[in-house]
Amino acid sequence: MSKAIIGKKIGMTQVFADDGKVIPVTVVEAGPCTVVQKKTVETDGYNTYVMAFEKKTKNVTKPQKGIFDKAKVEPFKVLKELDLDGDLQVGNVVKADLFSEKDKVDVSGTSKGHGFSGVIKRWNQHRLKMTHGTGPVHREVGSMSANSTPSRVFKNKNMPGQYGNENVTIQNLEIVKVDADRNLLLIKGNVPGPKGTILVIKESVKAR
Repeated sequence: MSKAIIGKKIGMTQVFADDGKVIPVTVVEAGPCTVVQKKTVETDGYNTYVMAFEKKTKNVTKPQKGIFDKAKVEPFKVLKELDLDGDLQVGNVVKADLFSEKDKVDVSGTSKGHGFSGVIKRWNQHRLKMTHGTGPVHREVGSMSANSTPSRVFKNKNMPGQYGNENVTIQNLEIVKVDADRNLLLIKGNVPGPKGTILVIKESVKAR
C-alpha cells in the first residue's frame, strides 16, 4: 500500500463538474497525521508505521503517554497502523495532499449502529401476508425449515440480531477534489458511518 491516511467524516455536500453535472461528495478531514512509531522486521516482525490523528489534551493513559513521550510529540486521540511507501521517520507529518484528484481509494470505517433489528430491516426481506391467517405478526422471520427433516435450522439463515456498528470498507471511490490548505478530501459518493466517524483512506487495491 503506497498511500494511506486517517480522517474524520465531516458530512455530505455536492459539487458541480465542468459539464454541469451534480456530483454528491463526502467531505473528509484527512490528517494531518503524525508518525509516532516505526515498526520494522527486526524489532516487530513486520514493517509498518503507527500514525496518530486528532490531538488530545486530557484523559491520556500511561501506556499511550509512553508512546507519545518516546516519539516526543503531543498526545493524540487516534492511533492506527498504516502501510506507507517511502522512508518516513518518527515525527514526520502526512497531510491530505498525499492524494490527488481522480485517485481511486478504499474507505474503511464503522457503520452506523441500528441495535437489535428484525429481518426486514436487517436483510431486506418481504413481510408476510396481511390475511389468510398469517397474523398477528406480519414481520416475523417466516418458515425455519421442516420439523421432520432436517429438524433443525440451517446455519447462516437470515435472522434478527445486531445490525450495523461493524467495520465496513467501500472500494473504488474517486477523489473529486483535494483542499490541501484545510486538509480536506472530497470523495465521490457516501462513506461508512455517521458524521464524526474515524475513517482510514487507502489507495484502492482494485483500481479500475
